[in-house]
Amino acid sequence: MEYVYRARIETDPEGGFLVTFPDVPEAITSGNTTEEARANAVEALGLALRGIVAMDRRLPQPVAGSTALVPIAVDPATALKLAVIDAFRDSGLTKSELARRIGRAENEARRILDPDHPSKLPLLRAALSAFGKDIVVSVRDAA
Repeated sequence: MEYVYRARIETDPEGGFLVTFPDVPEAITSGNTTEEARANAVEALGLALRGIVAMDRRLPQPVAGSTALVPIAVDPATALKLAVIDAFRDSGLTKSELARRIGRAENEARRILDPDHPSKLPLLRAALSAFGKDIVVSVRDAA
């Protein structure tokens, strides 16, 4: 899955710019400039998506929307964490089995699956590999 969601950036009547995500209504932010609003949107989107998985809900699927909507990518560390959590939920594995497959203690598997606990790339990569997943990096021009 690509962790890119479409945002609506509108002039805020009270000043600055308001950012909302039709697919992630929990993510709302603003900024004094469009650049600040976009930067805040990345953070707000990540926080909202981590909150969704923390509540044991499924992530919304990004829907291609109007060309008036702006693509906002989740920051890479959050995207990898969300991918691991999604893969774990779909796998049917226990935390103990995940720990065994990545050669770590169960408490480390629990931390990998905690959306708010920072995990390093090698550990996230090992977890995704345990689920038969691979990481593909894409670089694009900034919007």
